[in-house]
Amino acid sequence: MQIPAQTLRNRLGAAAPLNGNVSALRGSEAIDNRAYQQLKHRIHQTLLDRVDLEGMQRLTQDQIRDELKVLVERLLEENMVVINDSERRNLTRDIQYEVLGFGPLEPLLADPNVSDILVNGARQVYVERKGCLELTAVTFNDDAHLMKIIDKIVSRVGRRIDESSPMVDARLPDGSRVNAIIPPLAIDGPVLSIRRFSADPLGLAELISFNSMTEAMASILQALGKSKVNILISGGTGSGKTTMLNAISGYISHSERIVTIEDAAELQLQQPHVVRLETRPPNIENKGEVTQRALVRNALRMRPDRIILGEVRGAEALDMLQAMNTGHEGSMATIHANTPRDALTRLENMISMGAAGLPVKAMRQQISSAIGVVVQVARLTDGKRKLMSIQEITGMEGEMITMQEIFCFKQTGIGTDGSVQGYFSATGVRPRFGDRLRTFGVTLADNIFDPTVQKRT
Repeated sequence: MQIPAQTLRNRLGAAAPLNGNVSALRGSEAIDNRAYQQLKHRIHQTLLDRVDLEGMQRLTQDQIRDELKVLVERLLEENMVVINDSERRNLTRDIQYEVLGFGPLEPLLADPNVSDILVNGARQVYVERKGCLELTAVTFNDDAHLMKIIDKIVSRVGRRIDESSPMVDARLPDGSRVNAIIPPLAIDGPVLSIRRFSADPLGLAELISFNSMTEAMASILQALGKSKVNILISGGTGSGKTTMLNAISGYISHSERIVTIEDAAELQLQQPHVVRLETRPPNIENKGEVTQRALVRNALRMRPDRIILGEVRGAEALDMLQAMNTGHEGSMATIHANTPRDALTRLENMISMGAAGLPVKAMRQQISSAIGVVVQVARLTDGKRKLMSIQEITGMEGEMITMQEIFCFKQTGIGTDGSVQGYFSATGVRPRFGDRLRTFGVTLADNIFDPTVQKRT
């Protein structure tokens, strides 16, 4: 049953005066930001107090948006609040954002150039654009206003946040990753961090155009994806690990069954046969937790061709390596590490969490036989993200895992504008996985490993 469009307007009834003093706004050509925020808050509260919210839920988004516009105009007229046309449009838009979206965050979420939104309390909001942080003019009314927005975000994915559970990971409808932490853990008020992802994931072609890699490096990654080589993508926070994983996964055959496992679902695979699994935190009674390790073990019973682990960070590392070694070729994972060698060391530490008595040599044998290539990405000092190294794991020498670098980025200096200068090049080493690529019908140009061919950035 749909409510007629006029119903909400009728239910508002005769408009009573807005709470608070609006006389300072009457007759003025413009209002300052503080007065504007107060006016918006009062109108929003009046609407929440007097409109049938249950009835609103039965309307479409467009109908609610139209009704809100009429109601805001009506309240302004009946209370004789005089503001200019621009402020009137902004006020209507902001009220729509409060009711239908995430309030002051909506303009930032709509900006395709914003990759991170960092809310440090009600009065300070930073964004990241093109790898650089910028302070915005966006503010919240107070901490309670910010908490309402956080509650709206986390409740949509069945999570909760309060004093007994003051930290939460969630995601927005577009897949953006959200982390919130509130007092008493956050001393200066609620803190909200949003890592955004493009609606259209970047492919290798786009990464080449951004000078994140060369065509030769992209050819290798494309070949690795097609020929089912197990890949570990390593990098620091915000270095582009998930973007790289999405780009490489684009070359997985559409005939394969893929199972993805993540803490917060953010991968954007384009294949038709993808099963997405997500961990679950414990409830208020500290029960019901489902870990990545449990999901990896369950995934093995789901007949996957490939398993993709959003980020390996604990005891699930052992189960992931065993899956790679037992018929699930072409599996991929990301890991936090500053170098490919550090990534392998971190894997050892994680394996020991799940198999404390396993000898070091046995751990390293598992790693060397399971993983074929480590791809290292980094965010440089100028904010740009680059593919720093492609290294092949070649086996063991004694108790040491041996690796050889195939491609690398060499930094040569910093420009006058602060940009990082350097060049991409091959090392001249021909990888052992070349035979495997040919088995899968992938051929590479003869000069692709020529170290004299360099591309400067």
